[in-house]
Amino acid sequence: MDREQLIELVPHYVAMLILVFLTLTVISVAVGEIGFWAELALIVVVVFAYRPIVVKLGIGPSAWE
Repeated sequence: MDREQLIELVPHYVAMLILVFLTLTVISVAVGEIGFWAELALIVVVVFAYRPIVVKLGIGPSAWE
């Protein structure tokens, strides 16, 4: 991986991190306190769903295509 590919990937990983925190916050406000394992499951779902959704929308970086 060269420097250009890494620079292209950084905004997507930052967006993924923000999406994880936003999802956990929304769930926490809506439902209340959920357990550690439920939070971990939500994180895994968001992280693994982000890449295919972004690629399908056509806004993924070239390294993911």
